[in-house]
Amino acid sequence: MSSTNNSLREKVVAFFHPHCSAGGGGERVLWKAVEALGDMRDDAGLPISVVIYTIDTPHEHYKEDTPRRLTLIMESIGTMRLAWAAIRKVTPDIYIDTTGCAFTYPIVRIFGGCRVAAYVHYPTISRDMLALVWERRRTYNNDAQVATSSLTTYMKLVYYTVFAFLYGAVGSMANLVMVNSSWTYNHISFLWRFAFSRIHVVFPPCDTKSLEHLSLSNRENIIVSIGQFRPEKDHALQIESFAHLLEKYCDIRNIMAVKLVLIGSCRGEEDESRVQQLRELSDRLGIASRVEFVINQPYPVLKEWFGRASVGLHTMWNEHFGIGVVEMMAAGLITISHNSGGPKADILTPLNGEKTGFLASTAEEYCEAMFIALCNGPDHEANMRIRFLARESAKRFSDEVFETSFKRTIISSNILR
Repeated sequence: MSSTNNSLREKVVAFFHPHCSAGGGGERVLWKAVEALGDMRDDAGLPISVVIYTIDTPHEHYKEDTPRRLTLIMESIGTMRLAWAAIRKVTPDIYIDTTGCAFTYPIVRIFGGCRVAAYVHYPTISRDMLALVWERRRTYNNDAQVATSSLTTYMKLVYYTVFAFLYGAVGSMANLVMVNSSWTYNHISFLWRFAFSRIHVVFPPCDTKSLEHLSLSNRENIIVSIGQFRPEKDHALQIESFAHLLEKYCDIRNIMAVKLVLIGSCRGEEDESRVQQLRELSDRLGIASRVEFVINQPYPVLKEWFGRASVGLHTMWNEHFGIGVVEMMAAGLITISHNSGGPKADILTPLNGEKTGFLASTAEEYCEAMFIALCNGPDHEANMRIRFLARESAKRFSDEVFETSFKRTIISSNILR
């Protein structure tokens, strides 16, 4: 009798999402997940109420100005303190982390007695990060001071290894884990190995429907790129590839008047400085008149460019999923993405054996892919076929598909018992 009463009691489901109004792909997952739970309550009569743990202004338990060193540990401690403060105010039955803050799990399980679910967009640390340090490759998260020193490389490897072990231990405490791509699944399965049987791929919701009305024909010779001006997006590779295209193929340069448009947002002075460096790079390569920057513009402006452009460009190595890639495909662009991560494993895959876009890694490969996409003109039969197939393929990542998959995974896990 007590078991029956407990199953009928209203369950409190709390989402941990410190910045729920940021407006990115992570926030879209949050709000669509809340919407899915609302449907389950209204349609299936499940007794559920929802709480969101969030801060949209600086909070004493979650400082944004974390130290430049030991960032992983300090940020993790900050999320633990925030989770403790949250469950002291409202202790839920089910705790859902939608930001990848795995170090909160022992707090809510041990002190709150909660069942824990997670939606992981990307691993906080991965084998790829360890490999970069081991190979002493200089990247945006492995600066020259570390890459050129044996001692600092060894110290960073020890730090990363210890953190990876702890990350695996706390992540394995989740009762249910949803990940956004096959790439993320492979990394999380390796790190959270004690939760292996509880890990499921649930593709994130993408705004495909609002882009499907854009005409596939009468496109211009425009190549667009979308994404924040962050170092990992590697906009420099886009400009270098475009310069190589114009240098190698005179007809593309002289007759077609092709233009590259970089669309994105700047979060602050560092991003603005990066944009200035990209402008200077375009100038040095002699293509400044062919490169346009569209910065901090509203979504309708982005959609307008989507409707005009022929080709979409993506150059981030090991993008965990690639919502921007999906949006370009849904908009009818011939998309050229980096040959790694989610775009390679899940998104730019053949549809019924036919090509839905191109994959590339080097400036030469991007150059050749852009040439193939442009050389016969936007309305060429082969190009139109790729546009159509890309749009059809992108429907796999719609809001509706996410909500159906999310509900099915939640119900089959029995986490709402």
